[in-house]
Amino acid sequence: YFNVFTGDPRKFDPTFKGPIYNRGCTDILCCILFMLALLGYFAVGILGKFQSIHLHIFLCTVPLYVDGQKALNHVHFRGQVIARAVAMRIFEDYTQSWHWILLGLVIAMLVSLIFVLLLRFLAGVMVWVMIFMVVLVIGYGIFHCYMQYASLKGIAGSDVTIRDLGLLTDFSVYLQIQQTWLAFMIILCIVEVVIILLLIFLRKRLRIAIALIKEASKAIGHVMSSLFYPLLTFALLSLVIAYWAITAVFLSTSNEPVYKVSNTTECMYSTNTCNPETFNSSNITTECPGAECLFAFYGGETLYHKYLILFQFYNLFLFFWCANFVTALGQVTLAGAFASYYWAFKKPDDIPAFPIFNSLGRALRYHTGSLAFGSLILAIVQIIRVILEYLDQKLKGAQNKCAKFLLSCLKCCFWCLEKFIKFLNRNAYIMVAIYGKNFCTSAKDAFFLLMRNIIRVAVLDKVTDFLLFLGKLLIVGIVGICSFFFFTGKIKMVEVAAPSLNYYWVPILTVVIGAYLIAHGFFSVYAMCVDTLFLCFLEDLERNDGTADRPYFMPERLLSILKKSNEGGKTVD
Repeated sequence: YFNVFTGDPRKFDPTFKGPIYNRGCTDILCCILFMLALLGYFAVGILGKFQSIHLHIFLCTVPLYVDGQKALNHVHFRGQVIARAVAMRIFEDYTQSWHWILLGLVIAMLVSLIFVLLLRFLAGVMVWVMIFMVVLVIGYGIFHCYMQYASLKGIAGSDVTIRDLGLLTDFSVYLQIQQTWLAFMIILCIVEVVIILLLIFLRKRLRIAIALIKEASKAIGHVMSSLFYPLLTFALLSLVIAYWAITAVFLSTSNEPVYKVSNTTECMYSTNTCNPETFNSSNITTECPGAECLFAFYGGETLYHKYLILFQFYNLFLFFWCANFVTALGQVTLAGAFASYYWAFKKPDDIPAFPIFNSLGRALRYHTGSLAFGSLILAIVQIIRVILEYLDQKLKGAQNKCAKFLLSCLKCCFWCLEKFIKFLNRNAYIMVAIYGKNFCTSAKDAFFLLMRNIIRVAVLDKVTDFLLFLGKLLIVGIVGICSFFFFTGKIKMVEVAAPSLNYYWVPILTVVIGAYLIAHGFFSVYAMCVDTLFLCFLEDLERNDGTADRPYFMPERLLSILKKSNEGGKTVD
């Protein structure tokens, strides 16, 4: 039957063998719009660079004529002394420890790779080991924080609060007071309790999620090139971020100093723009004795400076659009490869050669417009969230509680909308990879398919994500603890090799963030594989019935486990 919320279920098609190869280009208009937007983006970057270079030449040739202005610049300089001192110390720490940071990131990559390979052969065992190790690592963190807290008891000055200390450039001072370690311990305790409670409530669903992870491990084992695809995504995202940052710097530094005529007596030229180089030789000093050409503000009065805020807005919007496009390209590429694995009846014999390269080629050749369409929708929501955050900052000092409440509601709604669009886009791209239809049709088909299997989705959607998140947490915890002991000189065997640092948290934090990004890259492949196999499984249940004429493409063990997850809903025989 037809239902407006679920749509019609899929029908048996004996010719369907997985991702469609005979397909055409989709969402061509959005593809053209994306290309034009990129051309405009390059034009903004070039224009910003030209204006910035022009300004630097101008500043080198124009001296400061007024002593008062020099004093003003000196005050600005003194206001940046503390920040600059901290920045220099951090830079020194990076120069002393960059090779150790690089080694830590390599170790994080090796640990992630070993973990993924072990999941390939020992998925069930590794998931339970991962759960136990995460609880153990966080428990050790709680124990370490308590020991540090207890060791500071009775020491003079250790009972000072963080609020009393204020902002200090020497961050090691904070580690010498009890309140810091107490805060760390409370945070870790909360995280530990939340994880244990989730494990207790999800214990019956873990078996289903582990079965999916096992099947994903087999799929990745047959498509090993998928593990290296995140390197391409990382490289493209780095390029997008670098271009956005450079363009933002050029635009923000292209404001030129504007000088205005200032005088104590009445003058017709008062507040007019002036040039300090030619001011003394102009007729203004003759007609207005005592007039001076003083610095007014940084900006400009040209057509470029008039629309500078729009250029900055365009730079940010295109950054969101391009970053979302790169992510979408990775999702549709991996989805196409893993769908080819699932719909191969005899695995691995029926899996096509080079599934990743074939899927990437199809995505770029036929579906650039669809990827740009989905990315555009997400970018619009993200830029609206940025505008709301900007308005929230402006209204912080306001007394209008109604406006604050309304703004908070809007922020919450658009946060939820962004999460929903990301979820829908992800599943829409899976449909694009399989059937080669346009974005709207693929999003509709994915949404209806998930709605027809809402109970299975509720059971499995976040459980596997939670398990994979624990894996990332474990890798980050292991690498973070090792880097902490190394950079603080607590490992006696390599104590001499540890560099002398101003802030030892600088390399530790860098390694931890880098380790998380590396682990996220590897586990994002698993997450996309699980989502693709799950949607293919739902399609398989609707298309086939397990008979000789309409056999299932899924393994029998996976079928028996996933069928049980639909208790209380529709049962497929």
